[in-house]
Amino acid sequence: MRRLSRLQRQVLGLYRELLRAGRGKPGAEARVRAEFRQHASLPRSDVLRIEYLYRRGRRQLQQLRSGHATAMGIFVRPQGPTAAQEAVLDGSDGPKSPCGNTGARETPSDGR
Repeated sequence: MRRLSRLQRQVLGLYRELLRAGRGKPGAEARVRAEFRQHASLPRSDVLRIEYLYRRGRRQLQQLRSGHATAMGIFVRPQGPTAAQEAVLDGSDGPKSPCGNTGARETPSDGR
């Protein structure tokens, strides 16, 4: 087995620390695991991105340890369709103007 680089050891250490800090906080462990899995496929040569994510993880660890964090969550889009999507599904063109103007020009009857 190959020896781990210094950065790899730091990332693994951060992972362990985040899991420990998240113990007892709803959603924290699952979020940490999901976040690390999402970025596990980053190429080893993308050092700048890895270092950025490492620093971001360090900041999240500080927040988790601060005592102010009681849970950890993520923003999720609502499951149901939005109003704009419902309009498309209904076959309408979306919200109508209160004046009833469709935006189409009316041509004069004399052909001008």
